[in-house]
Amino acid sequence: MLKSLVSGGRLRALKGVLEGNAQIVTTSTRVAQKKVEPKSFIIKRGDFNPAEFIGTGWSIIMKETDARSTALIELDLNKIQQVTMLKEGELSIKGEEKLKRLKESENIRLDADIFLALWRNQYLIPESWKQKVDGNTRYIFFDGTVLRDSVGYRYVLYLCWFGGAWYWRVRWLDLVWGADGPSAVLVS
Repeated sequence: MLKSLVSGGRLRALKGVLEGNAQIVTTSTRVAQKKVEPKSFIIKRGDFNPAEFIGTGWSIIMKETDARSTALIELDLNKIQQVTMLKEGELSIKGEEKLKRLKESENIRLDADIFLALWRNQYLIPESWKQKVDGNTRYIFFDGTVLRDSVGYRYVLYLCWFGGAWYWRVRWLDLVWGADGPSAVLVS
């Protein structure tokens, strides 16, 4: 039984559940989820509180929030696109440069309340988001809300499918992103 628990990333998945960063989805839940293919969902606004969700000292940088995203009260899942903001020939980009390019692109950067709605209702997350990029786990970023930790560093939230479970984390904008780190946007 122990061998079964540690195989295929199950131990890491269990750790994520215990840390509150993943949820267990049973086979019966998956079957029920496959029967219903929601196309849109209602967004509960003002629900994401970084100090409660992530921890003490975390806050939202309001001037960095995409107001067009926070104005959305319903979202059609089929309209969400994933963009990397990599230019031709680029293999990676710093997070701050990516954010700058996203703002210049006029795409609507999806925010933390949308992230939270998907996290709480994982059956809504499109199956295609589980697919790897060049063999690497896909990390889907929600750049419409920029967060600050207690030291002042800037981060954005992301979701990823790993070891049969969804996980969430934050990523420091000073790090490098590649093709496996697209941003969830609505093309305007």
